Amino acid sequence: MCTWLSVSSSGFFDWKRRPASLTTERRERLKLLIADAFTRSDETYGYRRIHAQLARWGVPCGPELVRSIMRELDLRPCQPRPWRFNLTEQDDREHHIPDLLDQDFTADAPGKKLIGDITYIPTWEGWLYLATVIDCHTRMVVGYAMADNYKTPLIAAALKNAARNVTLDADAIFHSDRGSNYTSYEFAGAVDELGLRQSVGRTGICYDNAMAESFFAALKNERVHRTAYPTREHARADIARYIEFWYNTKRLHSGLGYKSPQEALAKWTNGQEAA
Repeated sequence: MCTWLSVSSSGFFDWKRRPASLTTERRERLKLLIADAFTRSDETYGYRRIHAQLARWGVPCGPELVRSIMRELDLRPCQPRPWRFNLTEQDDREHHIPDLLDQDFTADAPGKKLIGDITYIPTWEGWLYLATVIDCHTRMVVGYAMADNYKTPLIAAALKNAARNVTLDADAIFHSDRGSNYTSYEFAGAVDELGLRQSVGRTGICYDNAMAESFFAALKNERVHRTAYPTREHARADIARYIEFWYNTKRLHSGLGYKSPQEALAKWTNGQEAA
């Protein structure tokens, strides 16, 4: 090899005996930390979230260096699947509900804007349906419910759970897609009972309910598509763990400046107490 590279054997062994450079040592330390952060995320974090996690640990480095090391270590986060089954069914009854958000999912405090939607989880027993309610300020899943159907009582239960978990503003908005259950008079009664203003997006425009779609994409990509559920109860327990012990409390959210929803809530609460 030395002959092929046109170097002397003594020069090669001299190079090999030299201590590693500071740059090499730092890169080796970063490899260990990056691999640890990737493992802790259940192999879901890409280089941006890994970079944010290192910053939280007080480890200075650039995102491109993180990406380079992840490529070197062949650390590949799970990727979303392109196909999506649509649960939105247009209600043929005349029940006009305005779009009060107009794709503005920002809120200056918890309990002012809530987003709801339904998705399905495959199990060996059949579908398990999940209804969620997300707070726009914290991005936290503040209410959810699961059942073997997606009838109106399921989404009403998720909304009532949210009302128990977060203090609602007097003028709070609940926004959803224009599905038949969300536009039904039965669900409108549940919304009115909680003193909320109801809002729905346009049919077929996923951006009108993008925050809910984003959560479901994370749930499916990071958990559901990587797991086989023998029963609905297995799925129910696993999804509850994902929401309660990962998404709400630990997962770094790009829309929150790479904080977790729990940290966003704590920051707002501490600000109120200081005021």
